[in-house]
Amino acid sequence: QVQLVESGGGSVQSGGSLRLSCTASRYTSSRHCMGWFRQAPGKEREGVAGIDSDGSTSFADSVKGRFTISQDNAKNTVYLQMNSLKPEDTAMYYCAAAPSICSNSWWDFAYWGQGTQVTVSS
Repeated sequence: QVQLVESGGGSVQSGGSLRLSCTASRYTSSRHCMGWFRQAPGKEREGVAGIDSDGSTSFADSVKGRFTISQDNAKNTVYLQMNSLKPEDTAMYYCAAAPSICSNSWWDFAYWGQGTQVTVSS
């Protein structure tokens, strides 16, 4: 099975930045999506950003202009650069992979990381 390992979470003040990393144990299929989801206490899991195998990216409206997703194919790693963080960004962030085009539906993703906590203080 594919294993995803996340890192980079932590606590920052409002307006700060963090970069999350997710490395897969193997290269994904030729057609794939690497995505980031988040879930805050009492809220539903939310799609944050995704990057397709062709490099196309997508973002939730709540993070557009602040977050950037990128990938390093040589390292089989995807990054989520988070700038101008807000308290409402506080959540557990999960990396996920799917052998398909990107979707904001969590059930389309077969492989998940363990999650990394992001806390933004106001």
